Amino acid sequence: MEIIFLGTGTSHGIPMIACNCKVCTSDNPKNNRMRTSVLVRENGYNILIDATPEMRLQCLKNNITRLDAVLITHIHADHIFGLDDLRRFNIVQRKEIPLYGTSDTLEGIKRIFDYAFNIRTEKDGYLPRFSLNTINGNLKVGNLSIVPVDAIHGNGFVTGYRFERFAYITDVSEIPEHSLTKLMNLDILVLGALRYTPHAKHFNIDQALDIVSKIKPKMTYFTHICHEIEHEATNSKLPENVELAYDGLNVTF
Repeated sequence: MEIIFLGTGTSHGIPMIACNCKVCTSDNPKNNRMRTSVLVRENGYNILIDATPEMRLQCLKNNITRLDAVLITHIHADHIFGLDDLRRFNIVQRKEIPLYGTSDTLEGIKRIFDYAFNIRTEKDGYLPRFSLNTINGNLKVGNLSIVPVDAIHGNGFVTGYRFERFAYITDVSEIPEHSLTKLMNLDILVLGALRYTPHAKHFNIDQALDIVSKIKPKMTYFTHICHEIEHEATNSKLPENVELAYDGLNVTF
């Protein structure tokens, strides 16, 4: 299984508009962060988790020429506003792309992208075409068995996903006990860790490290990182089995 980090930044992206801080003006490419998304690949089957506003650029940068399915964590703009770019994959692959999410998530997508569900013909290449699949228990996507993991994002909810011994949870401020049990015995955990200071809707680094200490994955990568976090300086302070992810990081296991 291969994990490609397409983006690792917050909803603003880094560099942020009109910011002259040391991270936003850094010449270290690991401090440049597009909005958060990953591609999970197994035996040529490509599953995208979230479609960011930079989806087109992320696909070009990482030479992604095929998408077989998309998993959505929640419907905030930085996680779904790239769904329109699926239309290029529709044209190339000549089929709809299946989307997976909770019923609330899919209802939100239908509302936000209502034009994509209008009556159309197969020749309407300017419209994205995706089928909506409601999560109702564990998923079978391609040859992969996927376990949805419920988590809390401030006053809302977010869906994490476990692929065998890899799990992905971003935009999270609390993981209930019943979800923690689904995250045991992991080789790799990808977890949102926004910054050092507290935030109402996101784990800070200390809170994320507390989760790591509870579930004890072999390796953890933090994502959804804001401009308060300088890559090299922060990495040097993290435990041996914890690292900051960065755009373009490729992990195979």
